[in-house]
Amino acid sequence: MGETIPIAVPRKGRPLESVLDRFARRLDVADLADDITSTLRYEKALTKGTVDPEDDAEEHVYHRLADYSTVEDPTEPEYTLLRDDRAGKPRRIVFDSVTIPLEDVDGVSDGTEIQLVGREEPFRALRTHEFALGFDSADLVLEEVVELRPEPLDRIADINARIDPTDTDVRVVTGLGDTVYHTLMATPAVSPSTGSIDRDFLESYEGPLCIEPRYERLVQAVLGTRTLDGVHFEYPEESREEEAAIADAGLGVYLTVTGSTAREHGLLLGEQLFPSETVLLESKPEVNQTVERVRALLNGSDLETALAVEQ
Repeated sequence: MGETIPIAVPRKGRPLESVLDRFARRLDVADLADDITSTLRYEKALTKGTVDPEDDAEEHVYHRLADYSTVEDPTEPEYTLLRDDRAGKPRRIVFDSVTIPLEDVDGVSDGTEIQLVGREEPFRALRTHEFALGFDSADLVLEEVVELRPEPLDRIADINARIDPTDTDVRVVTGLGDTVYHTLMATPAVSPSTGSIDRDFLESYEGPLCIEPRYERLVQAVLGTRTLDGVHFEYPEESREEEAAIADAGLGVYLTVTGSTAREHGLLLGEQLFPSETVLLESKPEVNQTVERVRALLNGSDLETALAVEQ
């Protein structure tokens, strides 16, 4: 009889979709992944009001939850309600769990199965040894456990070297390639007349740098503390759009894919500082032989440009 290997995954959003895409390709469960993704996208649209809800949509959320979930069959997805304490925010249906038997999988064909378990913060669940494997944003690792050094950190592959082994047993295994970047951006008035908006520019810059408060430690890590000499952080006012706040400050760091919104605020895009990427994580003390084989199924890249972290 094989083992059941629980794997912590995000409950919703782009990181979960990236994880499901990895499982769809590696374990041939595309239909399952599409089912979960389409369900959660619809629920997100209901929450944001971009689709017309049925009458009393909030009252019927439990009916939809019951329709989506198949409690008697663990190989079918289950969902749960995420309660949001912010004013005016409705309850939202998010992913809870599903079991995937590893049938006809090379190296793991002894009845072993994987159970994907939704967590709000999978990285923290690994830190408390609830799971051997999990997926979460690389951002959270930087925000919580990487050491701040004078030198910048700009690659997923360098994260493990910045983790104090006495602080956590969790390590990054590989990135999934779902990359958006923390990017420097500035107004023309602040931008250098020659050269680029990059770390070298920041070495001589003195003044405000607008960032989201939750990214303060991340920005310190990816820029390096030496680069930030003479720089002070400013934060967007509540409900103020981040790019608009950066335009007011003159210089800032923000997550962007295309930069189109930044340009609408008159901002110029500079250096891409760090990839905000979903990563496979492991808690080393919890790894046994079966977990190693499951990790091997999920490790590595399907794209030549994606980065695998050295074991």
